[in-house]
Amino acid sequence: MDRRAFLLGGGAIAATHRRGAVAATPSADTPQFSTQDAAWQSCYDKALAVLAANVQTLPRYAQPVLIEGAAYQGIWLECGPHESLVYRRFRPDVARHSHLCFFELQQPDGQIPCNNKTSGMGLGQIQMVVPIAATAWELAQATGDDELLHKAYEACAKWDAWLLRYRNLRGTGLTEGFCTYDTGQDNSPRWQGIPPQCPDRDAKKFVTGLKLPRLCPDLSATTYGARVALAKMAAALGKSADAARWQQQAGTLRGLILRRLYDPDDAAFYDVDAEGNFVRIRCDILSRVCGEHVMDQPTFETVWSRQLHEPHAFWAPLPLPSVALDDPAFVRPIPQNSWGGASQALTALRTGRWFDAYGKSAAHAVLMQRWCEALIRDGNFGQQADPLDGRFTAGQPAGYSPAALVMMDFTWRLAGVCESDGQLQWNLRPGHAAARGARFSLRTDARRRAQLAYEARGAELRLDGRLLARVAGGAARVVTGASGQLLELVGMDEHPQQVRVQLPDGSTRMFALDPDARLRLD
Repeated sequence: MDRRAFLLGGGAIAATHRRGAVAATPSADTPQFSTQDAAWQSCYDKALAVLAANVQTLPRYAQPVLIEGAAYQGIWLECGPHESLVYRRFRPDVARHSHLCFFELQQPDGQIPCNNKTSGMGLGQIQMVVPIAATAWELAQATGDDELLHKAYEACAKWDAWLLRYRNLRGTGLTEGFCTYDTGQDNSPRWQGIPPQCPDRDAKKFVTGLKLPRLCPDLSATTYGARVALAKMAAALGKSADAARWQQQAGTLRGLILRRLYDPDDAAFYDVDAEGNFVRIRCDILSRVCGEHVMDQPTFETVWSRQLHEPHAFWAPLPLPSVALDDPAFVRPIPQNSWGGASQALTALRTGRWFDAYGKSAAHAVLMQRWCEALIRDGNFGQQADPLDGRFTAGQPAGYSPAALVMMDFTWRLAGVCESDGQLQWNLRPGHAAARGARFSLRTDARRRAQLAYEARGAELRLDGRLLARVAGGAARVVTGASGQLLELVGMDEHPQQVRVQLPDGSTRMFALDPDARLRLD
């Protein structure tokens, strides 16, 4: 990788650093969205207000971070770095510090705290889902942050060594779970009878006599995803031997997950207890394994058809419940803070990491639409909702960052322009509520201005004011390079679409676009 190219770009927004909420100064780089649909606009604006209020400073770290909000006054390892990455175009400084705070608080033995709260710092569980190595790498790569790259590589390598030493007691090479909070699935039947936290608030300990430690698919997938990211970081740093070692270790772990923790008869991943038995609860383990792309496409298609996209299991009216609808362990009535069946905003937010990667863009649009509709109806940005009717659990505190991020992120993924891996994704959805007279404006990592404007008959795509195309007809994603070159069309609806693409020279091309189809434009 060209080191000079890596170091280009990225600037922090100025902020007033004080304990509590931290307000940013206005920036021309802030993404802009407007729509004529009053309900959608109101909910979107409320989401941004929730997120702005949840930018705070915490004890033990003096810079602003994005806290979880609602009942959770702090930042957690399983979700905080990923949430800040989703928010980074609004507050790049907050995204940066939501990673650096964990690296600064890393213990001498390599343990990264599970959280930093107003009430204290947690070392009593590992509580990891989205790998901080993966989000740190994406952030450093996108913003050219060389300091973050170096600190992330060093810290995440030490964290991997800690996990291998203290969470591999059975010597399998898989990452072990000791307590409920290790996976952050509070009140889940997956962990029935297991203490929420490790003894003495020490994540190196577990209670004996409970068939612990467990071999955990999702914790192992997180370790796998971190090693993939470490390989990329090592390559960017010119450490070719380290990159090869991390890639080899990642591949070995991936093989172990698939061989030992997947049951092809059920098309599901399960914990394996200390007696070698599956803990047969079909739960959010599945989507977490998807998030790190552990499965190859054929295995994923089996899990997709039999579990994730099955209406009686995980494809509920409000996807994806934390326990399958038809699993006997599904907990009803649904209590607050329950990973026993409720559809969780955290799970929805993480879908951006795997639906497109596995070629399920059309289904992702359905999921995003249903979540946005539920959030607009409720208006309070709570943690969880009933998967059957989409109603948020009564009495839960408002102002939960993941729910607000779902509304913000899904608006852009449904009908706006996004950037991923050096490409621009123009998500065109004429006739959609969010697209009514809508205007989207995004400053890209290459410091260009991407603008998407909806008109009565379709939409215009512009980059730095230069017209790239006019698109009309049905829902579709136009993918362009960072400089605007047209690359492909992607089917973004579960029904076939007719799409017309008009180029700046006036020439027009018509396309019949099936769900999830990818058609070359170049």
